[in-house]
Amino acid sequence: MTLHRKMQKCLIRHIYKQVSELRAALGPLSGRTLKYCADACLRRYLEARNWNVDKAKKMLEETLKWRSIYKPEEIRWHEVAHEGETGKVSRADFHDRHGRTVLIMRPGMQNTTSAEDNVRHLVYLLENAILNLPEGQEQMSWLIDFTGFSLNTSVSVKTSREIINILQNHYPERLAVAILYSPPRVFQALWKAVKYFLDPKTFQKVKFAYPKNKESVELMKTFFDVENLPSEFGGKATLKYDHEEFSRLMAQDDVKTAKFWGLDEKPQNIMNAIEDRGDIESM
Repeated sequence: MTLHRKMQKCLIRHIYKQVSELRAALGPLSGRTLKYCADACLRRYLEARNWNVDKAKKMLEETLKWRSIYKPEEIRWHEVAHEGETGKVSRADFHDRHGRTVLIMRPGMQNTTSAEDNVRHLVYLLENAILNLPEGQEQMSWLIDFTGFSLNTSVSVKTSREIINILQNHYPERLAVAILYSPPRVFQALWKAVKYFLDPKTFQKVKFAYPKNKESVELMKTFFDVENLPSEFGGKATLKYDHEEFSRLMAQDDVKTAKFWGLDEKPQNIMNAIEDRGDIESM
Protein backbone atom coordinates (compact mmCIF):
# COMPACT_ATOMS: atom_id res chain seq x y z
CA MET A 1 0.00 0.00 0.00
CA THR A 2 1.36 3.42 -0.96
CA LEU A 3 1.92 6.19 1.56
CA HIS A 4 -0.83 8.21 -0.13
CA ARG A 5 -3.36 5.39 0.31
CA LYS A 6 -2.36 4.93 3.95
CA MET A 7 -2.84 8.64 4.60
CA GLN A 8 -6.24 8.53 2.92
CA LYS A 9 -7.33 5.60 5.10
CA CYS A 10 -6.15 7.37 8.24
CA LEU A 11 -8.04 10.50 7.25
CA ILE A 12 -11.24 8.54 6.58
CA ARG A 13 -10.95 6.80 9.95
CA HIS A 14 -10.38 10.15 11.68
CA ILE A 15 -13.44 11.70 10.00
CA TYR A 16 -15.59 8.69 10.88
CA LYS A 17 -14.40 8.90 14.52
CA GLN A 18 -15.19 12.63 14.72
CA VAL A 19 -18.64 12.13 13.20
CA SER A 20 -19.36 9.30 15.66
CA GLU A 21 -18.23 11.45 18.59
CA LEU A 22 -20.42 14.34 17.47
CA ARG A 23 -23.44 12.08 17.03
CA ALA A 24 -22.91 10.63 20.51
CA ALA A 25 -22.54 14.13 21.97
CA LEU A 26 -25.84 15.23 20.42
CA GLY A 27 -27.73 12.42 22.14
CA PRO A 28 -30.94 10.75 20.91
CA LEU A 29 -32.54 12.39 17.88
CA SER A 30 -35.91 11.89 16.25
CA GLY A 31 -38.21 13.19 13.52
CA ARG A 32 -36.93 16.01 11.33
CA THR A 33 -33.92 16.53 13.57
CA LEU A 34 -32.76 12.97 12.90
CA LYS A 35 -33.44 13.46 9.18
CA TYR A 36 -31.39 16.67 9.15
CA CYS A 37 -28.45 15.25 11.09
CA ALA A 38 -27.19 12.84 8.46
CA ASP A 39 -23.49 11.94 8.52
CA ALA A 40 -22.80 14.40 5.67
CA CYS A 41 -24.43 17.16 7.72
CA LEU A 42 -22.30 16.37 10.77
CA ARG A 43 -19.18 16.44 8.60
CA ARG A 44 -20.07 19.92 7.34
CA TYR A 45 -20.44 21.28 10.87
CA LEU A 46 -17.20 19.62 11.96
CA GLU A 47 -15.37 21.08 8.98
CA ALA A 48 -16.82 24.52 9.71
CA ARG A 49 -15.39 24.31 13.22
CA ASN A 50 -12.03 22.79 12.25
CA TRP A 51 -13.07 19.32 13.44
CA ASN A 52 -13.58 20.45 17.03
CA VAL A 53 -16.45 18.27 18.30
CA ASP A 54 -17.53 20.60 21.11
CA LYS A 55 -17.63 23.67 18.85
CA ALA A 56 -19.39 21.73 16.07
CA LYS A 57 -21.97 20.48 18.59
CA LYS A 58 -22.68 24.02 19.80
CA MET A 59 -23.01 25.28 16.22
CA LEU A 60 -25.30 22.43 15.19
CA GLU A 61 -27.50 22.80 18.26
CA GLU A 62 -27.93 26.49 17.45
CA THR A 63 -28.98 25.54 13.93
CA LEU A 64 -31.45 22.95 15.20
CA LYS A 65 -32.96 25.60 17.48
CA TRP A 66 -33.16 28.07 14.57
CA ARG A 67 -34.77 25.48 12.29
CA SER A 68 -37.33 24.56 14.96
CA ILE A 69 -38.41 28.22 15.11
CA TYR A 70 -37.92 29.40 11.51
CA LYS A 71 -39.03 26.08 9.95
CA PRO A 72 -37.31 26.62 6.56
CA GLU A 73 -38.50 23.23 5.29
CA GLU A 74 -42.12 24.40 5.68
CA ILE A 75 -41.79 27.54 3.54
CA ARG A 76 -43.75 27.12 0.31
CA TRP A 77 -43.32 29.00 -2.94
CA HIS A 78 -46.78 30.61 -2.88
CA GLU A 79 -45.75 32.32 0.39
CA VAL A 80 -42.68 34.00 -1.15
CA ALA A 81 -43.55 34.08 -4.87
CA HIS A 82 -44.20 37.84 -4.79
CA GLU A 83 -40.54 38.33 -3.87
CA GLY A 84 -39.45 36.46 -6.98
CA GLU A 85 -41.55 38.25 -9.59
CA THR A 86 -38.57 40.10 -11.08
CA GLY A 87 -36.22 37.13 -10.89
CA LYS A 88 -33.94 38.80 -8.35
CA VAL A 89 -33.01 35.33 -7.05
CA SER A 90 -33.65 32.13 -8.98
CA ARG A 91 -32.25 28.67 -9.49
CA ALA A 92 -30.44 28.38 -12.82
CA ASP A 93 -31.41 25.72 -15.35
CA PHE A 94 -27.76 24.66 -15.57
CA HIS A 95 -25.09 23.40 -13.17
CA ASP A 96 -21.46 24.43 -12.79
CA ARG A 97 -18.59 22.23 -13.97
CA HIS A 98 -18.75 20.21 -10.76
CA GLY A 99 -22.46 19.49 -11.11
CA ARG A 100 -23.41 21.95 -8.39
CA THR A 101 -26.72 23.79 -8.24
CA VAL A 102 -26.38 27.44 -9.30
CA LEU A 103 -28.32 30.31 -7.78
CA ILE A 104 -28.48 33.48 -9.87
CA MET A 105 -28.88 36.72 -7.94
CA ARG A 106 -29.70 40.07 -9.51
CA PRO A 107 -29.72 42.75 -6.78
CA GLY A 108 -30.57 45.38 -9.40
CA MET A 109 -33.98 43.66 -9.75
CA GLN A 110 -34.92 44.28 -6.11
CA ASN A 111 -38.69 44.78 -6.00
CA THR A 112 -39.75 44.86 -2.34
CA THR A 113 -38.83 46.58 0.91
CA SER A 114 -39.68 43.91 3.50
CA ALA A 115 -36.43 42.66 5.03
CA GLU A 116 -38.22 39.67 6.56
CA ASP A 117 -39.73 38.61 3.23
CA ASN A 118 -36.42 39.11 1.41
CA VAL A 119 -34.65 36.80 3.84
CA ARG A 120 -37.49 34.25 3.81
CA HIS A 121 -37.41 34.17 -0.01
CA LEU A 122 -33.66 33.55 -0.04
CA VAL A 123 -33.90 30.85 2.64
CA TYR A 124 -36.56 29.12 0.55
CA LEU A 125 -34.22 29.11 -2.45
CA LEU A 126 -31.26 27.90 -0.37
CA GLU A 127 -33.38 24.94 0.73
CA ASN A 128 -34.49 24.40 -2.86
CA ALA A 129 -30.92 24.51 -4.18
CA ILE A 130 -29.92 21.87 -1.62
CA LEU A 131 -32.94 19.74 -2.55
CA ASN A 132 -31.74 19.78 -6.16
CA LEU A 133 -28.09 18.91 -5.52
CA PRO A 134 -26.99 15.76 -7.35
CA GLU A 135 -26.13 12.76 -5.21
CA GLY A 136 -22.74 13.11 -3.54
CA GLN A 137 -22.63 16.90 -4.03
CA GLU A 138 -22.87 19.12 -0.95
CA GLN A 139 -22.33 22.64 -2.25
CA MET A 140 -23.89 25.26 -4.50
CA SER A 141 -22.53 28.17 -6.54
CA TRP A 142 -23.81 31.75 -6.61
CA LEU A 143 -23.67 34.03 -9.62
CA ILE A 144 -24.44 37.66 -8.77
CA ASP A 145 -25.25 40.01 -11.67
CA PHE A 146 -24.98 43.69 -10.76
CA THR A 147 -26.75 45.08 -13.83
CA GLY A 148 -28.97 47.96 -12.72
CA PHE A 149 -27.65 47.91 -9.16
CA SER A 150 -27.91 51.06 -7.04
CA LEU A 151 -27.71 51.76 -3.32
CA ASN A 152 -31.35 52.91 -3.46
CA THR A 153 -32.58 49.46 -4.50
CA SER A 154 -30.09 47.31 -2.58
CA VAL A 155 -30.97 45.52 0.65
CA SER A 156 -29.80 47.25 3.82
CA VAL A 157 -26.56 46.45 5.62
CA LYS A 158 -28.67 45.02 8.44
CA THR A 159 -30.47 42.63 6.07
CA SER A 160 -27.20 41.72 4.37
CA ARG A 161 -25.72 40.92 7.76
CA GLU A 162 -28.71 38.71 8.66
CA ILE A 163 -28.35 36.82 5.36
CA ILE A 164 -24.63 36.31 5.96
CA ASN A 165 -25.27 35.07 9.50
CA ILE A 166 -27.88 32.56 8.31
CA LEU A 167 -25.61 31.30 5.54
CA GLN A 168 -22.52 30.97 7.74
CA ASN A 169 -24.18 29.70 10.91
CA HIS A 170 -26.95 27.49 9.54
CA TYR A 171 -25.72 26.42 6.09
CA PRO A 172 -22.01 25.76 6.74
CA GLU A 173 -19.91 24.44 3.88
CA ARG A 174 -22.85 24.79 1.50
CA LEU A 175 -21.34 27.61 -0.56
CA ALA A 176 -18.64 26.63 -3.04
CA VAL A 177 -18.14 30.03 -4.66
CA ALA A 178 -19.94 33.37 -4.92
CA ILE A 179 -18.97 35.32 -8.04
CA LEU A 180 -19.76 39.03 -7.93
CA TYR A 181 -19.91 39.93 -11.62
CA SER A 182 -19.14 43.49 -12.67
CA PRO A 183 -20.08 45.26 -9.41
CA PRO A 184 -20.23 49.07 -9.89
CA ARG A 185 -18.23 51.52 -7.83
CA VAL A 186 -21.25 52.38 -5.69
CA PHE A 187 -21.22 48.77 -4.46
CA GLN A 188 -17.88 49.35 -2.77
CA ALA A 189 -19.54 51.27 0.06
CA LEU A 190 -21.88 48.35 0.80
CA TRP A 191 -19.04 45.83 0.43
CA LYS A 192 -16.84 47.70 2.92
CA ALA A 193 -19.63 47.52 5.47
CA VAL A 194 -20.54 43.89 4.81
CA LYS A 195 -17.22 42.12 4.32
CA TYR A 196 -16.28 42.39 8.00
CA PHE A 197 -19.18 40.08 8.85
CA LEU A 198 -17.73 37.30 6.69
CA ASP A 199 -15.65 34.62 8.33
CA PRO A 200 -12.29 33.90 6.62
CA LYS A 201 -13.55 30.72 4.93
CA THR A 202 -16.56 32.47 3.39
CA PHE A 203 -14.48 35.52 2.45
CA GLN A 204 -12.13 33.30 0.40
CA LYS A 205 -15.10 31.97 -1.57
CA VAL A 206 -16.15 35.44 -2.76
CA LYS A 207 -14.68 36.26 -6.17
CA PHE A 208 -14.93 39.46 -8.18
CA ALA A 209 -15.16 39.20 -11.97
CA TYR A 210 -15.31 41.83 -14.71
CA PRO A 211 -16.13 41.71 -18.44
CA LYS A 212 -13.18 41.62 -20.85
CA ASN A 213 -10.78 41.03 -17.99
CA LYS A 214 -8.49 38.11 -18.85
CA GLU A 215 -8.25 36.78 -15.31
CA SER A 216 -12.03 37.05 -14.89
CA VAL A 217 -12.66 35.20 -18.14
CA GLU A 218 -10.41 32.36 -16.97
CA LEU A 219 -12.10 32.36 -13.56
CA MET A 220 -15.52 31.95 -15.16
CA LYS A 221 -14.25 29.16 -17.42
CA THR A 222 -12.87 27.36 -14.37
CA PHE A 223 -16.31 27.11 -12.81
CA PHE A 224 -18.70 27.21 -15.77
CA ASP A 225 -19.18 26.00 -19.33
CA VAL A 226 -19.47 29.19 -21.42
CA GLU A 227 -22.09 27.48 -23.60
CA ASN A 228 -24.43 27.31 -20.58
CA LEU A 229 -23.35 30.55 -18.97
CA PRO A 230 -25.69 33.55 -19.61
CA SER A 231 -24.27 36.48 -21.58
CA GLU A 232 -24.67 38.64 -18.44
CA PHE A 233 -21.74 36.65 -17.06
CA GLY A 234 -19.68 36.54 -20.25
CA GLY A 235 -21.17 33.33 -21.61
CA LYS A 236 -23.08 32.42 -24.77
CA ALA A 237 -26.49 31.54 -23.34
CA THR A 238 -29.49 33.79 -22.77
CA LEU A 239 -30.85 34.42 -19.30
CA LYS A 240 -34.63 34.49 -19.36
CA TYR A 241 -36.67 34.50 -16.19
CA ASP A 242 -40.28 33.43 -16.68
CA HIS A 243 -42.05 33.87 -13.35
CA GLU A 244 -45.01 31.65 -14.23
CA GLU A 245 -42.79 28.83 -15.44
CA PHE A 246 -40.48 29.15 -12.44
CA SER A 247 -43.50 29.11 -10.13
CA ARG A 248 -44.70 25.86 -11.68
CA LEU A 249 -41.25 24.36 -11.18
CA MET A 250 -41.14 25.48 -7.54
CA ALA A 251 -44.64 24.08 -6.90
CA GLN A 252 -43.42 20.70 -8.14
CA ASP A 253 -40.37 20.98 -5.89
CA ASP A 254 -42.61 21.84 -2.93
CA VAL A 255 -44.17 18.42 -3.35
CA LYS A 256 -40.68 16.86 -3.28
CA THR A 257 -39.78 18.91 -0.20
CA ALA A 258 -42.88 17.78 1.67
CA LYS A 259 -42.15 14.15 0.76
CA PHE A 260 -38.49 14.43 1.80
CA TRP A 261 -39.36 15.81 5.24
CA GLY A 262 -42.32 13.46 5.72
CA LEU A 263 -44.83 16.31 5.86
CA ASP A 264 -48.47 15.46 5.28
CA GLU A 265 -49.17 17.61 2.24
CA LYS A 266 -51.05 16.60 -0.85
CA PRO A 267 -49.65 17.76 -4.23
CA GLN A 268 -53.02 19.20 -5.25
CA ASN A 269 -53.16 21.35 -2.12
CA ILE A 270 -49.80 22.92 -3.00
CA MET A 271 -50.85 23.53 -6.62
CA ASN A 272 -54.15 25.07 -5.43
CA ALA A 273 -52.25 27.42 -3.14
CA ILE A 274 -50.16 28.63 -6.11
CA GLU A 275 -53.28 29.20 -8.20
CA ASP A 276 -55.09 30.97 -5.34
CA ARG A 277 -52.13 33.27 -4.86
CA GLY A 278 -52.18 34.11 -8.59
CA ASP A 279 -55.90 34.89 -8.45
CA ILE A 280 -55.42 37.22 -5.49
CA GLU A 281 -52.54 39.09 -7.13
CA SER A 282 -54.50 39.58 -10.38
CA MET A 283 -57.48 41.17 -8.58
